Amino acid sequence: MIYEAVVSFLVGLVDTLGYFGIFVLMFLESSFFPFPSEVVMIPAGYLVYLGEMNLFLVILVGILGSICGAWLNYLLASRFGRRIVLRFLKKHHLKMVEDFFEKHGHISTFNGRLIPVVRQYISFPAGLARMNGWKFSLYTGLGAGIWICILVALGYFLGQNEAGIILYLRELTLLVLVLVLALTVLYVWLTRNKE
Repeated sequence: MIYEAVVSFLVGLVDTLGYFGIFVLMFLESSFFPFPSEVVMIPAGYLVYLGEMNLFLVILVGILGSICGAWLNYLLASRFGRRIVLRFLKKHHLKMVEDFFEKHGHISTFNGRLIPVVRQYISFPAGLARMNGWKFSLYTGLGAGIWICILVALGYFLGQNEAGIILYLRELTLLVLVLVLALTVLYVWLTRNKE
């Protein structure tokens, strides 16, 4: 079956590249280069299950790669402005993430990490707004960390059942979207009640 061959290739690739490969691929995933984190972190979770990789290191390296890739986007936007960002993004995509950032504020760098498509590009409006670097790193790391833990857990617990991974990934993505929406509503409600 072709699916089994693809899964086998991806597990072999992550195994061959090791922790440095996870860092580089997650860096790419978090930057403007469209690369799915699922391709890296689910096989890494499976390798943790097999005892070939360390759970803590897989998660740590994945988070660090995500933060560094996000910082690349942040720095490009903060140093060179919209003109450079539009070289990497279509105008409507930039507008979408800017609107998301404007609507949800700094917390969007956290919950944006949990939303496909927004995940890669939420760092651009943060850079354009010159968001505080510590907050940016914290929110990016927390959001990326949650997503990475979910993917590693999928690889760990469902690694031997590829069809189950796809089935649960769709359901889990919907669950995460509902959770992110609930957290955003809670954050907005708490912020407004402080005033």
